[in-house]
Amino acid sequence: MKGKGRGTGLSAALVLCFGLMLGGCGKDAESKDGLEGDKGYVTITNVSYDPTRELYSAYNEAFSAHYEEETGIKLNIVQSHGGSGSQARSVVEGASADVVTLALAHDITLIEEAGLIESGWINEFERDSSPYTSTIVFLVRAGNEKDIHDWDDLIRNEVGVISPDPKSSGAACWNFLAAWYYAGQKFSNDEAQIRDFMRKLYGNILVMDSGARGATTTFVENGQGDVLVSWENEAISTMKEYPGKYELISPSVSILAQPSVAIVDENADKNGTQKIACDYLEWLYSSDAQRLIGEYGYRPSDETILKEYEDKFDLNMKLCTIADFGGWDKAFDVYFKDGGVFDEIYGN
Repeated sequence: MKGKGRGTGLSAALVLCFGLMLGGCGKDAESKDGLEGDKGYVTITNVSYDPTRELYSAYNEAFSAHYEEETGIKLNIVQSHGGSGSQARSVVEGASADVVTLALAHDITLIEEAGLIESGWINEFERDSSPYTSTIVFLVRAGNEKDIHDWDDLIRNEVGVISPDPKSSGAACWNFLAAWYYAGQKFSNDEAQIRDFMRKLYGNILVMDSGARGATTTFVENGQGDVLVSWENEAISTMKEYPGKYELISPSVSILAQPSVAIVDENADKNGTQKIACDYLEWLYSSDAQRLIGEYGYRPSDETILKEYEDKFDLNMKLCTIADFGGWDKAFDVYFKDGGVFDEIYGN
């Protein structure tokens, strides 16, 4: 079995693990180990969600260089990106992912239920297999002409909202739950008033793209809408790419979004990449990777390193968590399954 409760460093123990090519960092290799000699070459595939393209491009380069230096093994890491729910379904339908790094735990649970990931995956790595977090914020154009500051402003008649579709996008699910929690606080959990609030909010959505990156393109490149409900990291990236053109607004209440990672055991066993897949995900917790995560606008799970980026993130935001909704399995069944609350509100 793959090891549990992994540490954040590489250290001598990890070097020993590399040297033996087996042990606590992963299953013993199958007879087809995917390697060719001491200086072998191996390909692994990371199926991820929309806004992680730039992060994993940088991470893959750093990890590959480190891994080759430590083991002599050259890596070719293939990236795949799209709406998190769509990506999960693609793996279930046969996409050969060695690892998945998706927007929410429930998307990985879908792959587990298809028999491709072993049960207990959420305990494979630290912090519920969530090496970084994010939250949901608003992105507006410079000057904030519509004076948007909180969720209440998104239900005004004159405000056009851009947010992706919860049926295909993990970000959209976090968006929905953050707004629902805000309305719950505002209306003392009166469900009729919460639903009315959410109908007004979703009635103002002009375009509902399949993924978070598509929503950013609609808002930034196509110029639609007055506000983008966005991953914090996506908003930070947009402001960096277009200096002076956008502003990030932190609402009074949001949600602690925890993207999750897992080894796709069925594929990794078949490909002989189980151990390398494990090393790949484990290194996300290393100090070097945690700082890279911070540089790309994600919140490092290492609290000490997170504090190094307190000028980048609003660490004083009031954040609910998925536990406030009974966990992802319950939340998905209540809000996002066919015929659930979202369908009722959006009129499907």
